[in-house]
Formats: sequence, structure tokens, C-alpha cells
Amino acid sequence: MNRTIPSTGSGSRTARRTTEFGRTYVVKPKGKHQATIVWLHGLGDNGSSSYQLLESLPLPNIKWICPTAPTRPVTALGGFPCAAWSDVGEISENSPDDLEGLDASAAHIANLLSTEPADVKLGIGGFSMGAAIALYSATCFAQGKYGNGIPYPINLSVIVGLSGWLPGSRSLRNKIEGSHEAARRAASLHILLCHGICDDVVDYKFGQKSADILISAGFRYLMFKPYDGVAHYTVPKEMDEICNWLGGRLGLEGSRHT
Repeated sequence: MNRTIPSTGSGSRTARRTTEFGRTYVVKPKGKHQATIVWLHGLGDNGSSSYQLLESLPLPNIKWICPTAPTRPVTALGGFPCAAWSDVGEISENSPDDLEGLDASAAHIANLLSTEPADVKLGIGGFSMGAAIALYSATCFAQGKYGNGIPYPINLSVIVGLSGWLPGSRSLRNKIEGSHEAARRAASLHILLCHGICDDVVDYKFGQKSADILISAGFRYLMFKPYDGVAHYTVPKEMDEICNWLGGRLGLEGSRHT
């Protein structure tokens, strides 16, 4: 069964901005295919790094799709172009969100998941800016639409975010609470967020605040895991946590989970 995704492009502003995504890498399942997860790299990285991180994980029933973000000028880097899922300036609650870029990346991810078999569970994960896009996709799933109002067509089961933040957080609670269906979808999604307490790029307190906002908006199955002594990178203990959590939440065959 295919899941068909409409284009999110509309208006003259979108027409002026061409989004060309880079190469996509795929880690094929080594066992029975039970889940597919799109994994998103951080700012300035690429899908190859994600592939190398994920290919050795003891999760034989998961197919990993590792796309590469478009190259675009990034405000936080003084306009220097690099691989980025959206534009971003200062990472704070009051900084403006690049909704056009967020929607374009969320739609690209949904397209990557659209041809997966109907009996396979779907998820999105990522590191840093990749985690931010995963969380933005979670809010689109709950609301049933992208920020531009076009319907969000994918049924998500899990979200994993490492050292990330939540874009578009200011009005999220009102949007979820105002819709019974949005509240139901938010309550159905399982989210794991991990963050190093010593993170000097995406402040730990901001990651924790993002988790609090999601929980208050109705994402009740959210786990937030702090890591002492860890800065803006991943560690083996964190990846072990992800493997155990995914095995349990997705009901993967042969997984040892708590």
C-alpha cells in the first residue's frame, strides 16, 4: 500500500525557493521488516554519517532511511551555506521559525515513508537539527497538517530526538487542545528525547523545556533522558537506550527490552 503525499508548494515565495535534497542512504533490515525509521543528521552533516551510526545497531527488524538535507544559507552561521533542514538563527523560544523550510523537510520525510508496506510501523529520529525536524513532524502528525495547512498523510508510531529542540512551540498547546483528533493522535505517539547536561550548542534546559511543552500539549508517552557529563554528541549508553526503547515500543521480534 502506498501513502501518497501532496506537494506543499504554494505561492510565489515557495516558487522562488527551490529545495534540492542530497543523497539518501538506506540500512536494510537484516531480519523481518517490522518498522521503518527516517533518521536525520545535524547541521552541516550528511546521510552517510547517519548510515554509519545506525548500520551496526542490534535492531535487525528496522529499516533505516538516512536522507541528506539541502544546502542553504544558515542565519546562525552568518549566512554561510551548509546542509540544513531549515534556516535557523539563535536557538531560543523567541527566535523566529523558518516554517517554509520546516514544512519542506517534513514533507520530504513523509514522502520517504510513503511507499513503506502498510503493516510496517513508521518513525522519525534525529540528532540536533535533525531532532528538531523529527519533533516538528510529530506536531504535524498530531495536528493532521503541516504549518501551511496541507494535510499530513503519515501515521507515525515513534519519534526519537537527541540533543534537539522543538520548533513552533509557542502556540502548540492551543492547537492540540482545540481538536479532539489532534489530542488523540498526540496521545498515541511514543517519543524518546535524550540530552547531554553539558551540551554547549543546544542548551540542556532548552531541550528539557521542549519536552515539558510537548507533555503539556498532550504528548503523554514522552520520555526525557538526561546524560551527565555529555555535551553535543552521542555516546554508546545513549544508543543502547534507544535500542531498548525502540524494541519495546515497536514490539520488535527478539528484542530484549524493559
